[in-house]
Amino acid sequence: MRKGLKTGIGAAVSILLVAALYIFYAFDPEVQPVFPKCPFLLITGYECPGCGSQRAIHSLLHLNIGAAFRYNAFMLLALPYVFLGIYLEYSGGKKRFPGVEKFFFGRWAAVVSLVVIIAYWVLRNLF
Repeated sequence: MRKGLKTGIGAAVSILLVAALYIFYAFDPEVQPVFPKCPFLLITGYECPGCGSQRAIHSLLHLNIGAAFRYNAFMLLALPYVFLGIYLEYSGGKKRFPGVEKFFFGRWAAVVSLVVIIAYWVLRNLF
């Protein structure tokens, strides 16, 4: 990919991310009808692993960690993993720490992630 195109895509993604964060900061998903409801929850009455993520992001942006944890603990606990992946992929972390990438994003990472997500999904609906 050409450097100019890559830079343009990065800028566009950054602008969209900032816009999305502003929307989540300015509007409360719990009271604003513009935010979509979870179709899985509406159909089954059970929460999916992503249920509460919009409210959790809103709470995080307002520095209310406790509320964010109550809305979606998995999302909050997974953020360091996501940020590690972003660092390794886009900030040169792969070259500096190849062992970290292999350990956290290697062959078994997808299987472990899937098992953790399914366990969270089941447990959040039991308790």
